[in-house]
Amino acid sequence: MGFWSFLIIFCFLSFYIHWYGTTKALKINEDITKGSKLPSLPSYYGTYSLLWLLLPSLIILICWFFFKPYIIDIFLKESIPLSLVDNFKGNPSMLIDTIKATNPEKIFPGTNPLIIDSAVYYQTLTTSSDSYVFLLVLVVGLISSLVSLRKVSTFFRARQAVEKANINLLIFCSVIAIITTIGIVFSLIFEAVRFFERVPFFDFLFGLAWSPQTAIREDQIASQGSFGAIPIFTGTLLITLVAMAVAIPVGLLSAIYLAEYARPTVRKTFKPILEILAGVPTVVYGFFAAITVGPFLKDFVSSLGLSMASESALAAGGVMGIMIIPFISSLSDDVITSVPTSLRDGSYAMGATKSETIKKVILPAALPGIVGAILLAISRAIGETMIVVMAAGIAANLTANPLEAVTTVTVQIVTLLVGDQEFDSAKTLAAFALGITLFFVTLLLNLYALKIVQKYRERYE
Repeated sequence: MGFWSFLIIFCFLSFYIHWYGTTKALKINEDITKGSKLPSLPSYYGTYSLLWLLLPSLIILICWFFFKPYIIDIFLKESIPLSLVDNFKGNPSMLIDTIKATNPEKIFPGTNPLIIDSAVYYQTLTTSSDSYVFLLVLVVGLISSLVSLRKVSTFFRARQAVEKANINLLIFCSVIAIITTIGIVFSLIFEAVRFFERVPFFDFLFGLAWSPQTAIREDQIASQGSFGAIPIFTGTLLITLVAMAVAIPVGLLSAIYLAEYARPTVRKTFKPILEILAGVPTVVYGFFAAITVGPFLKDFVSSLGLSMASESALAAGGVMGIMIIPFISSLSDDVITSVPTSLRDGSYAMGATKSETIKKVILPAALPGIVGAILLAISRAIGETMIVVMAAGIAANLTANPLEAVTTVTVQIVTLLVGDQEFDSAKTLAAFALGITLFFVTLLLNLYALKIVQKYRERYE
């Protein structure tokens, strides 16, 4: 049984179980002439039966997803001839990787026939094991759903059972999100600690030179590397400030216009057009910054008697600001329109003008949402990589001049981890140090923003 066949059968079975459970509940209600009816709506009984089909099936599939590689490797090791293991100097792990990488349909000349036979066996074992698991899922799910259908009666409250299942699902998703966050943080901390064992913490945090290139082999002559992160943090801050200088005024003012001044037809037309910017791939923005904006700014600055690098923070930050305008505009527009009309009417009744109402009433009331939109935009700007690579460069440069080339934290992380890297050198581990530092900076930024919101938020009923 293939995957698509299993999926079609499972979907059909799910619809049938839900329909049968609902129909059975309706029939019980119709057959009852005296006494109480079913305590829940018929659809809840169908949903309850469907849950008993889905939950055991998902448990089996998840377990198979995690344990399948180990089970397949056990059976594969038992089938490998000893002579083949001897050819790999007694290293079964390397042999298994070779077998898995061998395609029986595309065989290179000189390939060991035993490896080909093992590769055929591996593919057969993988396909057959999946078929058996899919069949097991269908059987177990069908049996559990049929057992649940026997509970359909006037004494069973299906609504409470379904609601409890929904709550448990929400709790499970929340736990998964929390565990994922904790796992990411601890993985960063673990690798960052290994880095700081090689490079002093204060040398990294306050160093003024960034050159992570180190010697790879003992016979290779190279520098020990410099891991001062100040140039990278400065570049990240510089590009982010340029982007925010473009995005915040344009985004916020456009949101105010669309929410308070524009006619409904104009709003319905221009808001989707503005949101199209959020759907443009970042690589397109990178091309636009490198080919169009960068040369234009360079010529313009040269006409003013100034010098500008071909790759600059100004070009990257300006295009990045254009990219994140929808994040501020769309969210701020929704927040402004959600301010109660009674506040506007009260302000007008006191003799305030429209601009005064916006400044004194609407913006303070919408401040939490606006701050959230700006924070989202800042996070988006800090995490951007492609535009910076194509328009600002990858060389670390300690400068506050937006006309010069700089780099950011995310660009350096990508640069350090590209290719086959060994996680035992300070060069590779520096990426995790940059990541954990960026994480804590973003966390502090969010905490500070929450304090601002709590201080200036206008409370209204």
